[in-house]
Parts: sequence; C-alpha cells; structure tokens
Amino acid sequence: MSDYNADVKAQVREFYDAIGWTQVGDGVYQNARYEDLRPVSQEYIQRCHERVSRFLPRKGTYILDAGSGPIQYPAYLAYSEGFLKRVCLDISHRALVEARTRLGERGWYVVGDAARLPFRGEAFDALLSMHTIHHLPPGEQVDAYHAFLRVLQPGATAVVINSWGPHSPLMRLVAPFIQLNFALIRVYRRLRGTSKEQPRIAGGERDQTGTHVYRYGYGWLKENLSDLPDLEVRSWRSVSTSFLRAMIHRRLFGRFWLNVLYRIEEAFPHWMGRNGQYALVRFQKPDSSSNKGSDA
Repeated sequence: MSDYNADVKAQVREFYDAIGWTQVGDGVYQNARYEDLRPVSQEYIQRCHERVSRFLPRKGTYILDAGSGPIQYPAYLAYSEGFLKRVCLDISHRALVEARTRLGERGWYVVGDAARLPFRGEAFDALLSMHTIHHLPPGEQVDAYHAFLRVLQPGATAVVINSWGPHSPLMRLVAPFIQLNFALIRVYRRLRGTSKEQPRIAGGERDQTGTHVYRYGYGWLKENLSDLPDLEVRSWRSVSTSFLRAMIHRRLFGRFWLNVLYRIEEAFPHWMGRNGQYALVRFQKPDSSSNKGSDA
C-alpha cells in the first residue's frame, strides 16, 4: 500500500473514531449532519432505505456488511434479519462498538479494509456496502468491487450504495436552484431572527468537510467495472441532502412532492440511478465460470 493510500485510510479511521460516530443524541450521530432527519423527509428516506432489501436474499448463513458503520437506521437492521450472522467490517473501531449495541450476538465484528477483505473466497451468501466506496483512495475503489465479488458464494448478490457526488447530472442541473433557495432561507431567517448556518454544497470531487471523500460518476463505473457479472445500476435516492433541505418544506407540501419523486424513481430506476445522486449498484456472482451480460 502506498504512503498516500495509508494516510487516507488513517484519516478516515481517525475521523470516524473521534468525530463521525460520536453520539450527539439518543441514537443520533455527529455524522447525521450529512443527512436530512426532518419529519417532512422521513418517509421518503425510509422508503429509499427499504429499497436495498429487494435485492438481498431473505435468509442465509452469513451476510457481509462492508463498511457497516454503527447500523444507525432501523431499516439497516432489517437487511440481515433472516441471516444467522451479520459480519460487520469497518475501519473504525468505534463504529463496530456502536454496531454491537444494536446487533449483539447476531453479529461478528471485524476491524478491516473494504479494499482488502480479510476473508476467504466464496464465504458469504450476500454482501452489502453502504456509502463506503467513496471513502477509499481513488486507486483502490475498483479493487474493493472485485474484493466484494471474490468473497461471494456462486449465485450470491452484492448491493453497493454509492454517491456520484458532483458528477450527478440531475444535481448539477438543479444546483443553482438549491443555492437560490438557501439564500432565500437565510434572508427569511434573518428577518425572523432565527438565522442559522446552512450546510455547504460540496463543489468538487473532494469534499473539503469531514473526512476523505473521492467520488466518480456513472461513466467511470461503466468503463472500469463492466466486467462485474450481472451488473445493474438503479436509483437508491436521486436527490442530495442539500436538495432536500433547500427545496422540501412542510408548508410547501414537501411530503407530497417527495411522494411524486419516489414514484418517478420507481418508474425510471435505471435512468435515475445513472443521473441522480445516489446509485444502487447490484451484481451477482454467476453459478458457472461464465459471466452474465451487463445492463448497466
């Protein structure tokens, strides 16, 4: 491993051990500032979380959660309900301590690197990785996908949730409206005397807040990972947290508009997955040595 890659991973580990997975409330972590936890968005976000379950088997022996974090949302627990053990792997020791409080003896907990999985081949009946790939150094993200494939049993499925970040065409299109709405919200709050800082939109490939983040777009995935068997890219959630906070409000029928958005994502899952903010990347290890075709 290069010095650069080692430094990146040390930074990510330090951030999540010291800050990211520190609780600031009952089951709420400091890292929640990157999510919209307002009641107006709650149903939509829950339904997006539940999409993952559609592509995982209902039962099995071992499911690997690569980059598990603390398993902070109730829907995340449901992914492994039918499995004997959920193997939680994370670079952060604190994340695994928190995950154990939720899973207890139903989980095994491993400090490790998602790009260099410390497991034998064909060990898992399913694999899940939520918002982890983009924390890896750029040169190791392809390695991580192939490591996921290596540890799957024949016929088993992997589900990877990743963000295109600033490479999302849909979010680039609406970025000026997000900026405008945040400006209007600041003016409104100043007039009411309730002004508070709004979250800043990441403007480049590297997010300058928090810890190391390096995101690629759909084109990169298609070019570098087309060899993954039965590869499919669908919408997990098409809009960013900044979009939700800027554009969705209870008094402006926010729940109604999110219900419309969800129905659009359901109707056009592949287009929204390729162009929206967050993609659900699914692939399946073939039963035979020959790969299936890709429809990514």
